[in-house]
Amino acid sequence: MSAEERSRIVALDKRRVWHPYTAMDHYRDAVDPLVIVRAAGSRLFDADGRGYIDANASWWTCALGHGHPRLVDALRRQSEVLCHTALAGIAHAGAAELADALCAVAPGGLEHVFFSDDGSTAVEVAMKLALQFWSQSGRSQRTRFVALEDAFHGETLGVTALGGVEVFRRPFAGVLLDAVRVPPPREPATAPKAFDALARAVEEHAETLAAVVVEPVVQGAAGMRTYDPAFLRAARELCDRFDVLLVFDEVFAGYGRTGPMWAGEHAGVAPDLLCTAKGFTGGMLPMAATLATDRVFEGFLGDADRAFYYGHTFCGNPLGAAVALEVLRVFEDERVLERARPRAARIARAFAEMATLPGVESTRSLGMIGALDLAGDAGYLARAGWRVYDEARRRGAYLRPMGNVVYVTPSLNIPDDDLEELLAIVRESVEAAAAAEGGSP
Repeated sequence: MSAEERSRIVALDKRRVWHPYTAMDHYRDAVDPLVIVRAAGSRLFDADGRGYIDANASWWTCALGHGHPRLVDALRRQSEVLCHTALAGIAHAGAAELADALCAVAPGGLEHVFFSDDGSTAVEVAMKLALQFWSQSGRSQRTRFVALEDAFHGETLGVTALGGVEVFRRPFAGVLLDAVRVPPPREPATAPKAFDALARAVEEHAETLAAVVVEPVVQGAAGMRTYDPAFLRAARELCDRFDVLLVFDEVFAGYGRTGPMWAGEHAGVAPDLLCTAKGFTGGMLPMAATLATDRVFEGFLGDADRAFYYGHTFCGNPLGAAVALEVLRVFEDERVLERARPRAARIARAFAEMATLPGVESTRSLGMIGALDLAGDAGYLARAGWRVYDEARRRGAYLRPMGNVVYVTPSLNIPDDDLEELLAIVRESVEAAAAAEGGSP
């Protein structure tokens, strides 16, 4: 692409496109954006012909990298016969076979699949299912939810109520559903307090609770914060004892990101509702699913007024279904989870070693996640991570931070050489940012 064409695209972008999670006045005045023209494997390529390792798998979606040939072929083949049909009163092979395959790999007891279009709506579906389930079960007072502090469950208005990242909630606080927040047990010393808070919340509010909703084991948008899987076992026991539904938001953590297929497997428990997206179609198309137990599903059987009157135009879209089904086949045929284990171990070693770098306050890892906290201001709006981002971009990696948190969530099948290069870039970029700030990024 010529320099003139690149400049034309940037000018159009800055004039017309409203970017997500972006201060637009600063973006339009001060940011020179990457202009990405293609992607392959673990790399993005810009208009100048330069490649960048995609350190976060394009917002955690490209679990199998960019342009996996089997996914591209599945999309091509499906596009030649059926691109779209409504799913209301219509069946097609893609949705039926995908639902069956998804239930086969899901935690035990999840037997029914409701399709939607992204992670936010997958969780919104779970919320609406829980609310309507209890209303149709003679307990219409059950309209509240328990969620974790610092939680993030998506962008739609319903799920915003569950969120605990205050900068995302604040503009809408006056119109949100009621949610009770409890702390996750991030450190061993905090576990008793967190378990007690969960128990109190469920016991005190059981008669008005529709569900407990959690991101199992790791809270992505909170800064890749991990917590004790025993918390999930406690939540399962409490929900069983007080007859409250348990929802696992596996949108980020599912599909092998934390090691096993589902993050809930770390605790050996299954939810009543499970939400999945992101890796679901390998980053190829927007599609998601909410899985439910027989009990929840049967609560909607009967007269027409008990039906779940909810859906999207592209619910169960054949293109997305074909790709999502092929993702599951690739996971099995290419032993993706098994082959990711040594890469996860390499990420863990690299981030543990970075704990001693100047300006690094702490590090952590879980599966194909590595993260570090930079010293100084904390929170999503902190600027420290962006200095590391600039250094990494110069070195050939797209390393979008979350405030003072620098992290990697590469594709599960990233080539070993690319992973080594990425981890080296992270280290060099943190060191360079610290040196530029006199030892504190």
